[in-house]
Parts: sequence; structure tokens; C-alpha cells
Amino acid sequence: MANVYYGRGYVYSIQYHIVWCVKYRHKILTNQIEQRLREILNNIAENNKFKILLMNTDLDHIHLLIECSPQHYIPNIIKALKGVSARLLLKEFPELKEKLWGGHLWNPSYFIATVSENTEEQIKQYILSQKEK
Repeated sequence: MANVYYGRGYVYSIQYHIVWCVKYRHKILTNQIEQRLREILNNIAENNKFKILLMNTDLDHIHLLIECSPQHYIPNIIKALKGVSARLLLKEFPELKEKLWGGHLWNPSYFIATVSENTEEQIKQYILSQKEK
């Protein structure tokens, strides 16, 4: 069940399921790159004061379940997650530039859905099953 938090004059429980894909759906999120991506995304979340509750990848996309406060603006969260991770991964793994011409790691679009108590467990199972397909 989602946590309930108390702010100054408000109570909240906000979770989002976020998905985005590698540019051209190239299958590049393999062992070392995936591990570094996880580290980068967790650091971004910590620096921006939101939580990644669950994260899983397939070779060409990533799923996150995040928890944030009402002060967080979703486009800024997405921009931070995708922008910083792309910059660092392309710098640390120059071989990615050979597969992804134009210097873009991520597809510009993304999927986002709010999570309720009724859907939380279903979404968690879906995210965890990503590599089983």
C-alpha cells in the first residue's frame, strides 16, 4: 500500500508509473549499461527529493514506479531523468554513439500513469515481469 505523507497543511500519496524507450528501440540496455543507468537514476531521484520505488528494464525501454510530493512537476522529473542519464551514459559508453547516431539516447516521448491503491500491485508485477517476456 502506498505511503501517506503529511506536508504543511496537506496530506498526500502520489505515485507514477513512467516508461520511456531507447531511440529507435535499439537494444542497448545490457548488463554494464543497465547497472550504470540504475545508479544514475537513483542519484537523480535522491538529488531531486523523490523516490524510485521500483525500476526494471528490458533491452530497449525502462519502467519506473516513483513516489513524489505535490511540489514535483512531472515534466521536470522526466527531463532530469532522461537528460542527465543520456548525457552521462553517452559520455561513459562512447560505443553507444555508434548505434545511436545524432547523439540522442532516448526517444523524446514517454508514458506516464498515476498509480492508485487499486492498481499498485498490478503495476509492480508488470514492471517486475519485463525481462520475462
